[in-house]
Amino acid sequence: MTKVTIITDGSCIGNPGPGAWACILRYGEQTKELVGGHPATTSNRMELSATIEGLRALKTRCHVALVTDSQYVRNGITDWLPRWQARGWVSSSGKPVLNQDLWCQLAELAQQHEVHWSWTPGHTGTNADQERAHNLAYRAAREQAAAFAAR
Repeated sequence: MTKVTIITDGSCIGNPGPGAWACILRYGEQTKELVGGHPATTSNRMELSATIEGLRALKTRCHVALVTDSQYVRNGITDWLPRWQARGWVSSSGKPVLNQDLWCQLAELAQQHEVHWSWTPGHTGTNADQERAHNLAYRAAREQAAAFAAR
């Protein structure tokens, strides 16, 4: 099975506000960078979107090392998701789970691969790929903000 590393990050100018996501896919010596944005979103939605789009870019079943600086994403997919589903998408506080649409997409995509989820501290300079993903997402979020301001 093909081994791929995906490094993700999301960024928002304000929360909510204009935002963007970025992911870096590494397969052997090959690297692919993906970036996207939204004019009105939240940082959590952008973190989830980065992960979704990274997995969506894979064309065959892969062994994926997915690296995120978002505890929300890592804890959500590895720990909280089964409980949310069992409770009918209600959180432990009794409220509807936020971003259910994205969590459903992520769960479906993750099932298509063997994914090892790991967390890395963000913005510390210890992970060059995470810093690159952050910079790509932040720049794209700034572009979203500038486009929104120009309207």
